[in-house]
Amino acid sequence: METNQEFRKQVTDETRPLKAYAMKLTQDSEEANDLVQDTVLKALTNEEKFAAGTNLKGWLYTIMKNIFINKYRRAMKSNIFNDDTDNQYYINNLATAKRNDGEGNMVMREIRTAMAGLNDNLRTPFLMSYSGYKYEEIAQRLQIPLGTVKVRIHNARKELMKKLSVYKPADARREA
Repeated sequence: METNQEFRKQVTDETRPLKAYAMKLTQDSEEANDLVQDTVLKALTNEEKFAAGTNLKGWLYTIMKNIFINKYRRAMKSNIFNDDTDNQYYINNLATAKRNDGEGNMVMREIRTAMAGLNDNLRTPFLMSYSGYKYEEIAQRLQIPLGTVKVRIHNARKELMKKLSVYKPADARREA
């Protein structure tokens, strides 16, 4: 980015598409507005981390997705739900809580996409191993050497871990 002001303008120009994405994630207009504000604030305070020439919109969507996931995880860990009565009491009632599979569904979609992006030579033995086939069985069925099966499964895992590194714990990401 040429200047701080130009970066700010480009970030704020993306608020409309960010709002649409936030609505998909939250299904609530107020929460979506909060999520957009949190995303813009985080992007502006971390401007130095943005590499010039990369996809700004993709960077902002990643920030938003991570904020959404982290808020969701915190809410699930606390198990505290807001009572909407006039007194605004906080209750800890798991009996009336409804499970939100949004995070799990989003993660599974990303895993499927990452696996679909693997080369067939890596994906096939990896999926067979995941399905419970022994290395020897995979080698026989695919008619390739046992060592090749092991290398391909190892490379598939490495590639998937790289593509899905956002799901590693923060301290593990720093070590890598």
